[in-house]
Amino acid sequence: MSLTLATANRVLGQLRHDHRTVALILLLPCLIVGLVAWMFDGTPVLDQFGPVLVGFFPLFVMFLVTSVATQRERSSGTLERLMTTPLRKGDLVAGYALAFGGLAVVQAFVVVGFALAVGMDVAGSLGLVVLVALLDAVLGCTLGLAASAVARTEFQAVQMMPLVIIPQIITCGVLMPRDQMPQVLEWISRVLPLTYAVEALQQLAAGADWAQVRGAIGVIVLWIVGAVVLGVLTLRRRTE
Repeated sequence: MSLTLATANRVLGQLRHDHRTVALILLLPCLIVGLVAWMFDGTPVLDQFGPVLVGFFPLFVMFLVTSVATQRERSSGTLERLMTTPLRKGDLVAGYALAFGGLAVVQAFVVVGFALAVGMDVAGSLGLVVLVALLDAVLGCTLGLAASAVARTEFQAVQMMPLVIIPQIITCGVLMPRDQMPQVLEWISRVLPLTYAVEALQQLAAGADWAQVRGAIGVIVLWIVGAVVLGVLTLRRRTE
């Protein structure tokens, strides 16, 4: 546990000096939500699509930041040096997940708070909205860790984003109701986690309670656990 905390503290120390990354994590989602609120002021568009943005941007931004930052440490030789110490792969992945997960907590509160401040109405529990946004951000972190373990360069890590994120956007039910999709795409949508995040947030915006969204939240948690396991299993001890 001490090695995990030491890894998390080291990563957070690096991020504290990376102001551009912190701005990307905290300000970019707010900028997009603010633009949507401004463009469609006086219409129900923000109420309709605000929950989708609250679910999508934490996943997208944290995936990008985590995958690139982790791959940068690999290409610089930092990870290879760390793996020559008593630090185990599980400690390393858990430390990274803990550090980026801490940022995810801050991001979730900032994004949800800003969306509410610019006019998004939520009839359900705000606590559950924050929880889903947080889980989305943590999911982005864990998927980013898994992607960085597969990628060989930072550019390849960025290339993983269209492969991992865009299919989820297309099939999550925002562009077309899932029951109107071709059957194969509907089956695929029922596997991918963003589908359940969007579904839970839309239901919460309409007034759903915990009993109605706990299944969707459970699927997201299972994806987080699976991504962490995949990151541990695919982490290479040597940089190729």
